[in-house]
Amino acid sequence: MKKILLIEDDKVVRENTAELLELANYKVICASEGKSGLVQAKKHIPDIIICDIMMPELNGYGLLQLLSRDKNVKHIPFIFLSAKTEQKDIRKGMNLGADDYITKPFDESELFTAIESRLAKIAIIKESLGGKPTNELTEELEAPIKDLEHLKKIFYKKLDEYTFMPNEIIYHEGGNSNYIYLINEGVVKTFNTDEQGKELITAIYKENDFFGFTTFSQNLPYLESAKTIEKTTLKRLSKKDLQLVLKNNHNVTFELIDLLNDSVSDFKGQLLQMAYSSVRKKTANTILKFTEKIKKNHDDIIKISRSDLASIAGIATETFIRTISDFKKEGLIKINGYNIEILDLKKLKKVN
Repeated sequence: MKKILLIEDDKVVRENTAELLELANYKVICASEGKSGLVQAKKHIPDIIICDIMMPELNGYGLLQLLSRDKNVKHIPFIFLSAKTEQKDIRKGMNLGADDYITKPFDESELFTAIESRLAKIAIIKESLGGKPTNELTEELEAPIKDLEHLKKIFYKKLDEYTFMPNEIIYHEGGNSNYIYLINEGVVKTFNTDEQGKELITAIYKENDFFGFTTFSQNLPYLESAKTIEKTTLKRLSKKDLQLVLKNNHNVTFELIDLLNDSVSDFKGQLLQMAYSSVRKKTANTILKFTEKIKKNHDDIIKISRSDLASIAGIATETFIRTISDFKKEGLIKINGYNIEILDLKKLKKVN
């Protein structure tokens, strides 16, 4: 779903335009004036920006000039949507670098045509480049990379950041596996879904974790879905760029293989627990595992839905809720809404 940043100070126009765009299956991010629009553009990196001109504090002309100076957002197609209809105003907007200028009141088809044509242009440009990285990124990827930590630093320093809200899908099982991801902040779960729609969580990822691997050499689809548990920011690298890294840095390849082997071992252990452990043991292990994975200390409070924890444990949600209620009565944990706090770590580890 393409993201559109709509910057408009008139509330009625903003809400009506946003509704039109959402009905056309665009994800719309709104801002009521130029300064907040600038913040949203840098935060969300939208696919296109639609902006009014006459706004308080920072008008559309000033905003476009500021965006054009920022390498992370200057490439985003920019469309003015304004009641200023004089030729000199239109010319000024286009001279500043706007991709299009639509006057109010506008025709719905005119707006969609402008959006679609600009998105198509960007897609054609990317396709003509063959998905190659920018020259600056190419130099980083072609230079020797010592290890995975060095690769992560390149992710954080050179790649665009993408923000996902809680419970937002990052990719679907069966979709094209074009990217690998690195979590800058937040928590992500990967899962498979059975015929009844029940989720089996295959892994939990936190800050500084890679995920999204399928194969290094083939274009296989994703074998699982990925969804955020809390608000999450990500960096992503195309599979083509990753192949460039692995080709020139065998030590990184070996570290990635070890990382994937550890993931497989963890999942096998999860399946064995689901098959042979008691309900109490599964529940206790799941709380401990999630705390170890997501938080630095066992004293930290974890926040995750009961259904997600039950999915990791491999038991029914109702059964899981009854069991943690028992743990609460026994003084092992404290429950407050979605939050779970471990009170007696030693006893929780000894649960059978």
